[in-house]
Amino acid sequence: MNTASKGYNLIVPVNTINISYDDLGEGSVPIIFLHGFPFDKSMWKVQLEYFSSSQRVIAVDIRGFGKSTDEESALSIDLFGNDLIHFMDALGFEKAIVCGLSMGGYIALNAHGRFANRFEALILCDTQCINDSNEVTAKRLEAITKVEAEGPGEFNEGFVKKVFHPDSLKEKKELLEELKAVVSANSQHIIAEGLRVLSGRSETCSTLADISVPTLIICGREDEVTPLAQSESMQEAIKGAELQVIEKAGHVSNLEQPEVFNGFLQDFLSRISLDRTG
Repeated sequence: MNTASKGYNLIVPVNTINISYDDLGEGSVPIIFLHGFPFDKSMWKVQLEYFSSSQRVIAVDIRGFGKSTDEESALSIDLFGNDLIHFMDALGFEKAIVCGLSMGGYIALNAHGRFANRFEALILCDTQCINDSNEVTAKRLEAITKVEAEGPGEFNEGFVKKVFHPDSLKEKKELLEELKAVVSANSQHIIAEGLRVLSGRSETCSTLADISVPTLIICGREDEVTPLAQSESMQEAIKGAELQVIEKAGHVSNLEQPEVFNGFLQDFLSRISLDRTG
């Protein structure tokens, strides 16, 4: 087991680039948090602070985002999944509990489909297993063309508003501004490349029946990006999966209702811990 220094904005060489990550707490099986597009590891700050007293918790900047810069590679969910496994190898983890939101969930499902023995449990937040429909693909390609021609400003503004529940837009303006700053820190190239990644991803619905690890699915009731119906469909397909719905939350449920989100996650972790020891 790697016992490297703990803290924020640590760096480890992984799969030809340097991955930035936050690493807090102690435990033999870590929870690795994977952020959504076009965010970074800071979206998990509240979860890391809450769980670090009882668990080893790690939030990773996915390749190309945050401080894990990569302006050269052709990005893909496959590549991100490979990075996750290489990251675990670099830190000496045989297994991890992987928690992914949106794109982070796509990565978790992709990696589990190929490296199931590396997973202790899965937490799938505001995500889905389907690939893009022709209509969604067309919209993404249109957005890419506009981002490359005019810059990402308009896309960023619209996307941040879309991920929040209407009440959050009115009542949590500081949170809204913080997320805007994170999104705006991405380069024009990475916004366009990220949209290509999402558009080109493969479905993972056909692999759900093979998942045998404990699985928690969390979704905001008003998620417009990855609607609740998609989470319900995944729960039906994954044997024993648990679904928790967060009221007054959209696509970033861990940010909008962190106390409720943390409570659901804590209950799940307590149950799987009892299963392991009992």
